[in-house]
Amino acid sequence: MAQFVDWDLAAATAGALGKSGPRVSYAEAAEAVGELRRLTDEAAGHVADYTGLRSQVSHPPVRVVDRRDWAATNIAGLREVITPLVSRLSGDKRPGPLTEAVGSRVTGVQAGTVLAYLSGRVLGQYEVFSADPGQLLLVAPNIVEVERKLEADPRDFRLWVCLHEVTHRTQFTAVPWMRAYFLGEVQAFVDASQGSEHLLERLRRGVSTLSDAVKDPESRTSVLDIVQTPAQRAVLDRLTALMTLLEGHAEFVMDGVGPQVIPSVERIRAAFNRRREAGNPLEKAIRRLLGVDVKMRQYAEGRKFVHGVVDRVGMDGFNKIFGSPLTLPRLDELGDPDAWVARVHGPAGATPTAG
Repeated sequence: MAQFVDWDLAAATAGALGKSGPRVSYAEAAEAVGELRRLTDEAAGHVADYTGLRSQVSHPPVRVVDRRDWAATNIAGLREVITPLVSRLSGDKRPGPLTEAVGSRVTGVQAGTVLAYLSGRVLGQYEVFSADPGQLLLVAPNIVEVERKLEADPRDFRLWVCLHEVTHRTQFTAVPWMRAYFLGEVQAFVDASQGSEHLLERLRRGVSTLSDAVKDPESRTSVLDIVQTPAQRAVLDRLTALMTLLEGHAEFVMDGVGPQVIPSVERIRAAFNRRREAGNPLEKAIRRLLGVDVKMRQYAEGRKFVHGVVDRVGMDGFNKIFGSPLTLPRLDELGDPDAWVARVHGPAGATPTAG
């Protein structure tokens, strides 16, 4: 089978290039890990009570990881998804041995470079590729590093992070079809490509673009260069709408629960927003090319949409959004909550409610 990425080399590269964590003693590290596990359980109760959503499937306990383990887990997940796709697209036809060896190694180094950068930035993640229904990851070194930089109360900041990430876990476990729908859209994006050889080349170019951005802040190429067909753009619109909803919902829950259980939440939110907006030119270029800037807009746009819907039909009415893929918001509805309410609840449903 043709190999698109040398995954072992990607993992080795990510481990070698990843930043070292903050200075902590063994006791401090053990305390942080133990508290993150406890706060994840606490956050789960708060999220369930606030949203009315409860897991319908069993899920593994949270994994508190370091940067190397986070990168390795994501590489394993990407391998699970990309390898069979490449096999299908290539028809198991192998290129020349030199071409395959060199190409997969180059892409492996590039992928590892990107994951090394991200491993020093990500606080937490609900990873859905490598296992069903997914697994919740909290990156302890990054959480400790950021809470120190923000001079935040450790317990408050850790619970704040847990609220966001546990909401994502709830979205995928309280809505059992969510993971299959998301992976199906990823598959649809690949299927919408015009020609397998061109897609594989664009995928390589996309990885190369990200890797170049890590090293060259003047790069002007974009990962969206791999999106070329109208059918792919239609899939991307649906994925964008879904991710905006999920991110906005998590932010809405953080804002709703936070003031009740996190005394310093206002200070944390203000400081964290300043951190999001800051950054040197290299980091800003990388954020743009990795889509992080888009994700920042998704936080704001999605939170505003969720708030607008809950204001109109209450939390139970909002939760109809998780009824099926057909009740998810369309991209153009994210800026018009009334349009979603009218489509899903009917015209009478657009009346504001008390809860």
